[in-house]
Amino acid sequence: MIIGVPKEIKNHEYRVGLVPDIVYELVQAGHPVFVERDAGAAIGFTDEHYALAGAHIVDHARAIFDEAQLIVKVKEPQVEECARLKSHQTLFTYLHLAPDFEQTRALLASKAKCIAYETVSDDAGRLPLLAPMSEVAGRMAVQAAAHQLEKSQGGRGVLLGGVSGVPSAKLVIIGAGVVGTNALQMAVGLGAQVTILDTSLERLRYLDALYGNRIQTLYSSQANLQRAVLMADVVIGGVLIPGAKAPKLVSEQLVKEMKAGSVLVDVAIDQGGCFETSRPTTHSEPAYRMHDVIHYCVANMPGAVARTSTLALNHATAPFIHQLANLGIDHALQVNRHLMNGLNVYQGFVTCKAVAEAQGCEYVSPGQLLH
Repeated sequence: MIIGVPKEIKNHEYRVGLVPDIVYELVQAGHPVFVERDAGAAIGFTDEHYALAGAHIVDHARAIFDEAQLIVKVKEPQVEECARLKSHQTLFTYLHLAPDFEQTRALLASKAKCIAYETVSDDAGRLPLLAPMSEVAGRMAVQAAAHQLEKSQGGRGVLLGGVSGVPSAKLVIIGAGVVGTNALQMAVGLGAQVTILDTSLERLRYLDALYGNRIQTLYSSQANLQRAVLMADVVIGGVLIPGAKAPKLVSEQLVKEMKAGSVLVDVAIDQGGCFETSRPTTHSEPAYRMHDVIHYCVANMPGAVARTSTLALNHATAPFIHQLANLGIDHALQVNRHLMNGLNVYQGFVTCKAVAEAQGCEYVSPGQLLH
């Protein structure tokens, strides 16, 4: 199977779909790999590295979209990439379709098969291809919050960990999943006063046992959430409903009542955001001020630490890419229900129920189409 790796073109996106080590494994298994020139150069994976691994280096993404049967990316295809997709091709990347009507329409029009990293599952019910980037984003969220709290950035002028005789910042985390627990680890390490909310008492008990009285855990009722947000210097939103739009847990009215100069970091922005006042931002302009509250809503946060993120992602995606290439797309989907869960669009049909519900369009069972 011919596999293609285009260079990412989203704002400040330096990650790459395949690293040379994985390319080498695929080539050794008999799969030609086409890599766009300089696809990984920004993070130290040069064209020479790819050539030594056996890849064909091509000068333009057009060659990738003309030749490849399986296209491996990191971020959702941009408008010009969607226009180049063809019906015989399969796209394997993050899609986050639920809040993105335009991208969904473009992928449906292409008739391509589109498998989303973020809805591929495992035997334990987890999301193994989303987890590496959620780890990165959770840890980065605390770094970003600490920076945005600085007065020069418009924040309250509070040091996250405080100093002797001066209290540390109050940091609230909504959601105790992968993002939340990684943000928690960083925030506790920096000395912040941390409160974490979730609807899973089992998860909260686990965190209580792990951190003891260094943190406060709260059941995420509406009243608890409101009280926590109002006392916070920083609120990190890390909620996730697989494949679906994120729930709006913090209303605009509540944002208006927050402390002036406090910071919201919306890690759920890829799925539409969990704060009512959130809108996607970029690494070029990562934050904006609304109701005297700083909003940090970068939609590809892990792209800022692109080398770490790329390696972590490749470790997770490699087994699935091997299976897709070795078995063929449809056969791999049929024998691996976790890959099947990742199928969001199949030759003009929406095959992810959460996406169909979010966009009010027809859902077609992927099993029905494949059979």
